[in-house]
Amino acid sequence: MNSKILGFLGLIRRAGKLTIGCDPVVDSMSKGSAKLVVMASDISPNTKKIVLKNAEEYNVHSIVIKSSKQELSAAVGKTAAVVSVDDEGFAGSLEKKLADDKEE
Repeated sequence: MNSKILGFLGLIRRAGKLTIGCDPVVDSMSKGSAKLVVMASDISPNTKKIVLKNAEEYNVHSIVIKSSKQELSAAVGKTAAVVSVDDEGFAGSLEKKLADDKEE
């Protein structure tokens, strides 16, 4: 996984616009705060099912990145398999970085 993307997730966390963990992310989606949900590649199937079900229900875009839970956790400074970006600008920038990463 591109370290730029993980670094950007760390920046979003420092800006206070990142929600970390399954239950807080689902809560963020239900409140309309979550703009983008990011899941680690090795997220548990049950957690992924819960997150995807809620993302569909609340119409929030979700993606699975190439990074493991360990890499994602190191980037955001807290144990996490799923995070949500709670800012439209950051979410758009992250999606663009992810698209650029796929092209490389």
